[in-house]
Amino acid sequence: MIRDAYAVYSIWLREMLRFFRLKSRVIGSIGAPFFFLAFLTMGFGPVSSMPGIPEGMDYVSYLTPGIIGMTLLFSSTFAGLSVLWDREFGFLKEIMVAPVSRISIVLGRTSGGVTTAIMQASIILISGILLGMSVPTLSGLLLSVVFMILIASAFIGLGLAFASKMEDMSGFSLIMNFLIFPLFFLSGALFPVDRFPAAVRMLSYLNPLTYGVDGLRYSLIGVSAFPPALDLGLLLLFCALMLGIGAYLFEISEVK
Repeated sequence: MIRDAYAVYSIWLREMLRFFRLKSRVIGSIGAPFFFLAFLTMGFGPVSSMPGIPEGMDYVSYLTPGIIGMTLLFSSTFAGLSVLWDREFGFLKEIMVAPVSRISIVLGRTSGGVTTAIMQASIILISGILLGMSVPTLSGLLLSVVFMILIASAFIGLGLAFASKMEDMSGFSLIMNFLIFPLFFLSGALFPVDRFPAAVRMLSYLNPLTYGVDGLRYSLIGVSAFPPALDLGLLLLFCALMLGIGAYLFEISEVK
């Protein structure tokens, strides 16, 4: 028990050190979301006449939770890339033969990925406030952290599931890009879901990120398309499913 807890902490600490030592990774991971936020808000400006968005609400306030969801999605899914990197250079083999459970290895990687994803999302939130977003309440901020943790954990599980079954880093990146861009654009991060055509709207309702972004909007600006309890419940279900699948595939995977 103590040995497994120490393994979780050690892997989490390694992920933190790796994140802060690679300055290019920090800048690159928040660069694209920041420019999305900055240029879209400058381009659209006031959106009092845009259908689907509450009258009088600045687009920066509406957009910021969506860009936070984008940051969490990108950062979390590509956390699986570190598994392939460790496999390539032999580190994964070393920790897999260590006298600790594989679940503790999964928990360590998940906690490290969640921590880095939330730090990046916090930078985007601060940027949104500086660009004109209304400051969220303390209770809303705390609730948004819950949604951030669930979004990050769910998509880390997804990335881990793919990384457990793949050996090619380039192939992993291509598949992740193929998945995350439709997930992002169908989530309602940029525009209200009810403005989509009916067929596209149905795909949005099947997208778990839709409920994560909606929950973040409710937490940060008090606007939501679905009941907050529905957002939380569906996201919890998806998170448990993805983490379970990711942990199972990682546990049965073989390291050559």
